[in-house]
Amino acid sequence: EGALLDAADPRGHAHAHVAAQALRSGSERRVGLELEFHLIDLVTPLRRPTWAAIQSLVDRLPPMPSGSSVTLEPGGQIELSTPVSPDVSSAVAALREDRSALRAELAERRYGAVPLGADPARPVRRINPGARYVAMERHFAAMGCELAGRSMMSSTAALQVNLDAGPASGWTERLALVRSLVPLLVALSSTSPWLGGRTSGWHSMRQETWHGIDHGRSDPIRAGEPTSAWADYALAAPVMLLRGGGLSPVTDRLSFADWLREPARIGRPATLDDLDYHLTTLFPPVRPRGYLEIRCIDSLPDRWWPALAAIVVTLVDHPLAAEGAADACAPVATAWESAARTGLADPPLRRAAATCLDLAALHCPPDLKAEVEEFVELVAAGRTPGDDRRAQVERSGALHVLEEEARA
Repeated sequence: EGALLDAADPRGHAHAHVAAQALRSGSERRVGLELEFHLIDLVTPLRRPTWAAIQSLVDRLPPMPSGSSVTLEPGGQIELSTPVSPDVSSAVAALREDRSALRAELAERRYGAVPLGADPARPVRRINPGARYVAMERHFAAMGCELAGRSMMSSTAALQVNLDAGPASGWTERLALVRSLVPLLVALSSTSPWLGGRTSGWHSMRQETWHGIDHGRSDPIRAGEPTSAWADYALAAPVMLLRGGGLSPVTDRLSFADWLREPARIGRPATLDDLDYHLTTLFPPVRPRGYLEIRCIDSLPDRWWPALAAIVVTLVDHPLAAEGAADACAPVATAWESAARTGLADPPLRRAAATCLDLAALHCPPDLKAEVEEFVELVAAGRTPGDDRRAQVERSGALHVLEEEARA
């Protein structure tokens, strides 16, 4: 079902459809934040809560005071998504208030919510029985990346920063800047040196899971005019799921463009509804959805996530900070894998980080300056939140760190 693509030129129609909705032009600089947490049963921390218990828990939550929505992920992770705010200060204040309310509500029921990029201790396991996630697991298994796919879905958590696209005349430059910041943000934000009771040596095991799934749906979008680049990316990306009488996985590697050329391989022509749903299965580190989703940042403890949010928005939206960040990050704009493996051990990335953090501290909103300066001091001392987490796990064990964070 759904509207058919133009039979005379299905690829051209699909490309134009994706490009047209990629970004919305405007002069606003609004901000939305999304923070994911690993939900921990404080009575039995090593055991994941059941899906029924989590649903019951969330159903009994009152509305969040600042209006954040509460949603659930495949491994039982809980997510707070703020309403759109006029600036980063308002967004941080909203998320801080709702995080505090969520913490109090969960504590009454003997649960904790841990904001870390990866669950360091509990075995990887999906508990959300939703058809989408069952089908995703089957697709990942067929593509030979089952463990990475299951780990990504069930044992990772992010801080997502959502920004307006800005005026159309500046889209190419704005997207180039955000893309160049990805390695820096990966290195700075990592809190996932352990995942599922093991360490691989990667600075960010959350990013390692993304690296382990199909690169056609997780690599950065190419440089250039961003709406056309996004459409090219979407059509080249492999189809994951099919709707129609439920959800079923695609178990052969078939790009959406292949489906348009050879509809017999699926058994029917692709529709606009198929294309729109396909877009929801693509996970580049920066994804256009009318606005910009910056998806490459690990979830961080409450001491650090306000600073990271302020750093991101300042480097993108403050004109002087953005100009300096673009110059500083140009030499490392494509070094995201190195950032995920070794963090700031890479000298060019370390230099870019020093410059960008100084710019952020100079130009960030006054009410967030103290948090940003504390983060700058951490990095100046040669550490990141991920380094601190690794030291904690090596000293006390992964489960102890998880419990400690859950009770904080």
